[in-house]
Amino acid sequence: MEQSILRKGILYMLIASFSFALVGACTRILRDSVSSVEIVFFRNLIGVVFIGYSVFKRPLVQKGGKPLLLVFRGVIGTVALYTFFYSITTIGLAEAITYQQTYPIFIAVFSIFVAGEGLRRNEWLAVLLGFGGICFIFMPQMNGGLLSARNHIIGISNAILTGFAYMSIRGLSGYYDTRSIVLSFMISGIVLPLISMLIGQFYDLPSLDFLVAKYVQPQNSDWLWILVLGVAAVVGQIFLTKAFSYGKAGIISAVGFSNIVFSVIFGVFLGDPSPGTLAFVGIVLVITSGVIISWQAKKK
Repeated sequence: MEQSILRKGILYMLIASFSFALVGACTRILRDSVSSVEIVFFRNLIGVVFIGYSVFKRPLVQKGGKPLLLVFRGVIGTVALYTFFYSITTIGLAEAITYQQTYPIFIAVFSIFVAGEGLRRNEWLAVLLGFGGICFIFMPQMNGGLLSARNHIIGISNAILTGFAYMSIRGLSGYYDTRSIVLSFMISGIVLPLISMLIGQFYDLPSLDFLVAKYVQPQNSDWLWILVLGVAAVVGQIFLTKAFSYGKAGIISAVGFSNIVFSVIFGVFLGDPSPGTLAFVGIVLVITSGVIISWQAKKK
């Protein structure tokens, strides 16, 4: 029975990983039509409809008490989305997803300073492997000039912001319904892009193009890909939640790194160049690091 439940958890995580990779693929397709800021807006607009319906059918049950942390989670999560979608449109799908998947490394490091948690020897090894992987992916970009390096730095910053966002969830989980936490993220993900696009209508800020952009009306098939992106994000979130309820957290988290594999396949299919030797080594190191951290986390 336990093996059957575990297999179900692994299957759900594979579905979630595929769905999140599909979100990235849709973003890659849309990059020449709409801005990454606009993609953040539509992604959350579609998502809030599903979550809102869930709240309508089953009212929230929570005690609350941490409104500022709830707002922080929403804002930091939205800014992380800004950097995530922007990096996909500028540096390629595989590299962007790999950077995003390094967030457990930053959580492990942040936990030392924020939560006062010490790291075991294997966790320190994982952190070093992860940072080594980031370097293998990032260093070749130095030959591409400052613009390439800037775009990759934005990609790495996504992992840092995602780490902060997930750490804030730890502090909220005992006070708010999970749907409230998701809603704070999605509402912020609608309001902030609206402000960004409003500013973009009046000011052209190339240096902040990952935060500010002019609204561009999607055309024809763009709407289809926007819909697929929004639905895939919701499906991924649902199955991610289901996966952790059906299996051991360490194993399920490790399976989640299949997101990178799916993203490499989608990226190559959509015309991105295959990762070079150094980038490939970096991807393997990041996956290895994440798996070690996931397995160590279940022992605590």
